[in-house]
Amino acid sequence: MITFVCCLIALIVGYFVYGKFIERIFGIDAQRQTPAYTHRDGVDYIPMPTWKVFMIQFLNIAGLGPIFGAIMGAKFGTASFLWIVLGSIFAGSVHDYLAGMLSLRHNGESLPEIIGRYLGANFKQFMRGFTVVLMVLVGAVFVAGPAGLLASLTPEHLDATFWIIVVFLYYVLATLLPVDKIIGKVYPLFAIALLFMAVGILVMLFVNHPPLPEITDGMANTHPGHLPIFPIMFVSIACGAISGFHATQSPLMARCIKNEKHGRPIFFGSMITEGIVALIGAAAATYFYHNNGMGENNAAVVVDSITKEWLGAVGGVLAVLGVIAAPITSGDTAFRSARLIVADFLHLEQRSVSKRLMICIPLFLVAIALLLYSQKDKDGFDMIWRYFAWSNQTLAVFTLWALTVCLAVLKKPYIVTLLPALFMTAVCSTYIFVAPEGLGMGTGISQIIGLALTIVVFAFFLIWKKKISQG
Repeated sequence: MITFVCCLIALIVGYFVYGKFIERIFGIDAQRQTPAYTHRDGVDYIPMPTWKVFMIQFLNIAGLGPIFGAIMGAKFGTASFLWIVLGSIFAGSVHDYLAGMLSLRHNGESLPEIIGRYLGANFKQFMRGFTVVLMVLVGAVFVAGPAGLLASLTPEHLDATFWIIVVFLYYVLATLLPVDKIIGKVYPLFAIALLFMAVGILVMLFVNHPPLPEITDGMANTHPGHLPIFPIMFVSIACGAISGFHATQSPLMARCIKNEKHGRPIFFGSMITEGIVALIGAAAATYFYHNNGMGENNAAVVVDSITKEWLGAVGGVLAVLGVIAAPITSGDTAFRSARLIVADFLHLEQRSVSKRLMICIPLFLVAIALLLYSQKDKDGFDMIWRYFAWSNQTLAVFTLWALTVCLAVLKKPYIVTLLPALFMTAVCSTYIFVAPEGLGMGTGISQIIGLALTIVVFAFFLIWKKKISQG
């Protein structure tokens, strides 16, 4: 467990050392009034306690990702541990923090508006559509899984369709009501439960001391399907390392933060916390696979087995909260983000319920159509999930490039976002060529094409950088 312990320590140290470094690069102004006060509307712009904003941000970004993604990523061996640690510190936390702080500086603007500021008006229009589509996909995939599990735990007449309807009714309320009415009251409790489950599993890891992969054993790919580590693992483990979805959630909390100095614990700290949860999930999954083989592809089964074995009856309750409540809560904030993005685009005020409904109803109808497709086609959900995963990481690429341009314009050390931007560009461009839902090409040729595209993008950046330097 030496590698696991070192990874755990690295994540904690990363928050205090690298987090402080990134905070200095951004340059906080503790005297500056935040949008929570300057744009207070009683619906989305509401000053909230820092601890509560942290809990909401953590649960918003956590969802299924750090649990399910890490469990499936653990099949790749030791490399999964390293990606969670290095990705969380040097990519995910930087991505989340800077996106959130830029939103804070620009009156709580949604992600497409922020990206448009630095990548141009045309790109902003594209990002508006791309981000809304991603939010709808998030809402859809984060309903289907919990609804299916609820159906298996309840009487037969309460089938998946029934629970989908129930969840959507909740979505309507959570999306329309002021942020402090449901989200502000319920989310912190769910976040505490999720953290308690993670801490409980962490304690049992030290008690049971199961065999875990060590970096000294090498970086062999242990995936039973022989899927390539690059790029598949880097898309499978998204929320536990870096996720574009997070940048869509940060503006929600940027509208509730009382002071800029709270940005690091809320944005950087939430991502590091998620990385710790993902690391614990990967370690527990490794134990499960060691005892049961790697044939199990349903992460919910792995979670249920581990929590019940190690945490008993209480663990079973927490597993339900983690596997059901967490994705549902990410789904409703996804729809809330979509509503705000569309509202920003159309310049529609959101104080009146009618204006909120005008936006929400079409979004919900599209999501319901996707869910009906997933219910009819046995492979429908898997297909939607894979497209969501790639779209999610692609959004992270766009966000990282916008942040890089921003730092370059401000004459600040843009290397902190440039390196993750280049790496994730290579990951996403390679993935779309090699993945079955993409072009399904060979691994070698896909990696060459992905690298070539990354070099081209980098060349465009250098040309742009030279122009602004001369100008």
